[in-house]
Amino acid sequence: MKLILTTDVSGLGGPGDAVEVKDGYGRNYLLPKGYAIVATKGAEKQVQVIRRAQEASRIRDLDHAKEVKGALTALGSVPLAAKAASNSGKLFGSITTADIVAAVKAAGGPVLDKRAIDLAGHIKTVGKHSVNVRLHPDVTAAFTVEVNAAG
Repeated sequence: MKLILTTDVSGLGGPGDAVEVKDGYGRNYLLPKGYAIVATKGAEKQVQVIRRAQEASRIRDLDHAKEVKGALTALGSVPLAAKAASNSGKLFGSITTADIVAAVKAAGGPVLDKRAIDLAGHIKTVGKHSVNVRLHPDVTAAFTVEVNAAG
């Protein structure tokens, strides 16, 4: 079965790659999860759109990764407002990687990929929490997210 990947698939390839996989793997895993689309002539145009979107958000090289790391450390503590219980400091729900990406962008920081963010555990309390971001295989940035009670 010939497919075009829409996201990174470990051991198979990256977005926009045309791959040949066994029928069952494609039908039962890649297609239902949205990791790939069937390779057709119209899909080739979609591949170009996928690649352009990936290029816009990708860290280009080691120097660019170091530049983004400098921008993240210059931010200091990134504020993030979340709904919390009044006295206990516990959040209703938890902070996701998408929330962290939005908070960094709102604080004037660089646009990050939510899949590159490593959290030590779920953030479910108000306070300061350490967050790591894998920018490049050789560069990892660490910054602090300060969760404040809102509402």
